[in-house]
Amino acid sequence: MDRSLPLDKHKLVTNLRSMHKEVVAVTGDGTNDAPTLHEADIGLATGIARTEVAKENVDVIILDDNFSTIVNVAKWGRTVYINIQKFVQFHLTVNIVALMINFISACISGSAPLTAVQLLWVNLIMDTLGALELATEPPHDGLMNRSPMRRGVSFITRAMWRNIAGQSIYQMVLLFVFNFAGKQILGLNDSDATIILNTFIFNTFVGDTKV
Repeated sequence: MDRSLPLDKHKLVTNLRSMHKEVVAVTGDGTNDAPTLHEADIGLATGIARTEVAKENVDVIILDDNFSTIVNVAKWGRTVYINIQKFVQFHLTVNIVALMINFISACISGSAPLTAVQLLWVNLIMDTLGALELATEPPHDGLMNRSPMRRGVSFITRAMWRNIAGQSIYQMVLLFVFNFAGKQILGLNDSDATIILNTFIFNTFVGDTKV
């Protein structure tokens, strides 16, 4: 479609988006390309002599006029998207486990192993250090071998829900055993047994945050 009429380019982009629900990226450098660039999901301006009309209708301006730059942009975009998914999966898993262990323990024994301050501390540390760690994870070449995300796909995928459910159940089972039988397992019989046991449970979340 490089040498096609501007109207044909615009019609192609419109049909791809409306009929096939595709995510469309278009490159252009002239005034005639402005409607197509505006219609596309991602408009990229190329060419040494860029017109102001084209630049006003694009999302990305390629300064070096190198097509490999578009590949790098797509690679970094996928990396950021996947890293955010990893962080959300980690965040949901930790919070589900923490809330469930507190709620069920409070219903059964009348006391919760984690205090409100401890829950707040875990979330603050997790949100800051966890986000920084994931944000610095670089892209890898295998990302470009994956199929692009289709329009309307849920941000939290089925695989993520399976991982969240599996990890949450696994951690809750271990923590429930430790919470209700931890004194016998560790041989804690003194007056500080409950405090020591709750500290162990709290440290499991601190360890998860540092992973």
